[in-house]
Amino acid sequence: MANPTILTVDDDPAVSRAVARDIRRRYGGRYRVVRAVSGAEALEALREIKLRGERLAVMLADYRMPQMNGIEFLEAAMDLFPLARRVLLTAYADTGAAIDAINVVDLDHYLLKPWNPPEEHLYPVIDELLDAWATTPDPGITETRVVGHRWSAPSFAVRDFLARNLVPYRWLPADEPEGARLLAAAGVAPADVPLVVTADGTSLVAPAEGELAAHVGLSTIPTADFYDLVVVGGGPAGLGAAVYGASEGLRTVLVEREATGGQAGQSSRIENYLGFPDGVSGAQLTDRARRQALKFGAEILSAREVVGLDAAGSGRVVRFGQGSAITAHTVVLATGVSYRRLATSSLDEFTGAGVFYGSTVTEATTCSGEEVYLVGGANSAGQAAVYLSRYARKVHLLIRGAELTRSMSRYLIEQIGDIDHIVVHPWTEVVGGKGDGHLQQLTLRDVRSGATDSVDSSWLFVFIGAEPRTEWLDGVVERDARGFVITGPDLVADGQRPANWPLPRDPYHLESSVPGVFAAGDVRAASLKRVASAVGDGAMAISLVHRYLESQ
Repeated sequence: MANPTILTVDDDPAVSRAVARDIRRRYGGRYRVVRAVSGAEALEALREIKLRGERLAVMLADYRMPQMNGIEFLEAAMDLFPLARRVLLTAYADTGAAIDAINVVDLDHYLLKPWNPPEEHLYPVIDELLDAWATTPDPGITETRVVGHRWSAPSFAVRDFLARNLVPYRWLPADEPEGARLLAAAGVAPADVPLVVTADGTSLVAPAEGELAAHVGLSTIPTADFYDLVVVGGGPAGLGAAVYGASEGLRTVLVEREATGGQAGQSSRIENYLGFPDGVSGAQLTDRARRQALKFGAEILSAREVVGLDAAGSGRVVRFGQGSAITAHTVVLATGVSYRRLATSSLDEFTGAGVFYGSTVTEATTCSGEEVYLVGGANSAGQAAVYLSRYARKVHLLIRGAELTRSMSRYLIEQIGDIDHIVVHPWTEVVGGKGDGHLQQLTLRDVRSGATDSVDSSWLFVFIGAEPRTEWLDGVVERDARGFVITGPDLVADGQRPANWPLPRDPYHLESSVPGVFAAGDVRAASLKRVASAVGDGAMAISLVHRYLESQ
């Protein structure tokens, strides 16, 4: 197979030669470097690369080009090579445009000219982007195809699982020719969808998540029976604990029920996370954290549900739903929270068929040009509204209170205010819905007057509340009335340690009522519901794990 390509495009011949020269000097042995002097010429080169079945790793485009500027080129190039990493070359005066490009073309980096010396300003950036690209499967080479119906909840569940686990796939409606051909080849009727055809040609009919995960390259089976540390949950707190635990020499396994990243992984853009002044998508942050954990030797198990936890002497037994189990010296509970369901039974049948809890990244492109409704007033809802506004004709943001300032960050409120086709509806809730096979109409209610109104829409995205996933811990560790895990000083009441606490010390700060079992992130009672604090909890939990192990 031919070496993958790095493409540079700049209309200034001197700059074009300089960037190609610097790229070729370091990467020419492993990558083919293609230079273009206009956006049109670069697109033609990309079409030839695509026709030859070759791979594109990185694109570097100058912002100020006539006829087609760098942002316009990168946006067009995304249709040909969506996984190629994108860099915009800018002058200092153009940094505002570069920041805007982050939302338009999901820019990976912008690079100020001049970049001398390249060893400090150019190569570290390209190294990181090439590493990220190399670990992302190319759908042109390893393509998973999903055949299903547009408003089929099982079809949506498969697409959402693949998207959240960063597995590239191609969606084929069952009523279109290519989808129908695949159904016929697999001997499957249209009513039996979803059909998943993996890269090696295996056909899976309505697969369970565990079966699907195993066939698309995700790990589902632990390599050992005993570990130093089991992390339950793969959100920011769990990934943080896995990175710090594995990097400090602990035999670490992370177990995730759905997809690494948690709610944060579904975010289209996180703009207030330390170290990313231009913002970072939840998928990008998750991808980097996952690769970092794997680099240090952590195992990551996907689509494995933990259903029980037992203390067996000095070991902590984590039981899976399939009846198997693993044991460890310590456990970090990082199961996060899930979006609360609407208390409206008439909408239950439309889950995955017009009603979506999160999942904006999976569904955004399919609601292009339509009006969508979104429920929620916190940051996750604000980020989703901004992202959906790139596709939808109008976004209606429904909140039960008077204004957004009570629960949403100022930067998001300002962004929403600057987008004309996002409309905020205060004092409004969803109380019903109906449709034939999928959502077609919503009933809205004014919470002050009780007056109701019906609106036509096939799209409702819900971002309300936070419910911990801790039912499986009932009777094992102490939880508060809402199900959040109580830890540390909060377990000590009037100087009394928790019942059945066996040690002659108080619980450590993040330790639960079971010694050696810690809680980190949103699942912990009284935690700050932010990505940065969750990562901090994960890191702190590992420090306390070491203290616990040293005392044994």
